Parts: sequence; C-alpha cells; structure tokens
Amino acid sequence: MQRLILIIIGWIAVVLATLGVVLPLLPTTPFLLLAAWCFARSSPRFHHWLLYRSWFGGYLRYWQQHKAMPRGAKPRAIAFILVTFAVSLWLVNMFWVRILLLTILGCLLIFMWRIPVIDEKQQNP
Repeated sequence: MQRLILIIIGWIAVVLATLGVVLPLLPTTPFLLLAAWCFARSSPRFHHWLLYRSWFGGYLRYWQQHKAMPRGAKPRAIAFILVTFAVSLWLVNMFWVRILLLTILGCLLIFMWRIPVIDEKQQNP
C-alpha cells in the first residue's frame, strides 16, 4: 500500500512540475525532487524513466552528481522566469496581486542566483 501511495504522489508531483514550467506561481524544482524521492523508494522503473527518459532527467542527474546547475541552464531559467512573471504582471490588474508577484519573483531570483554553477572543467578534475 505504501508503494502505491508513493507512486501516486510521484506522478502527481511530475504533473505539477510540468505545469510549473509555464505557471509562474507553481514551482517546478521542488515537485521534481519530490517525484524523484517517491520513485526512488517505490518504483525503480519510474525512477529510471524520470532520470533518463523525461524532459527533466538531465537536470536531475546533474543535480544528483554535482549539487549544481550546468553552465547555460541558469541564464535560461532566469530568462524564462522573468518572461513568465512579466506576462503575469501584465495580465493582472489587482495591485496587491502585483506586489505579491513581485515579492515572489524577487525571492525566486535570489534563490536562483545562489545556486552554484559548474562547468566542464570543474566536472572532470
């Protein structure tokens, strides 16, 4: 029963992570890490799929190996965050929601800025 619950939670996390790619208030990374954790404890097949077959697999493997982001991923992620928040700010008319979005954007950019970046030279000493 525990295995089934972990598989269900893992798939819900994958769906939410996928939605988080395009919805600015829904974070992608925590849901991916939750899915990886659930699948690692419940289904080797789904865990392998997430790490080696899914769109997110390369980034998850990189994080597991180096606890960092690849060199070009950080600027792309920040650009995508800025674009999605800009669209949200443009579409929202309520002042307090705009303030909330700007606060979340600021926190997210600080978080992204603090994630280490590793390049090929640092990977293979």
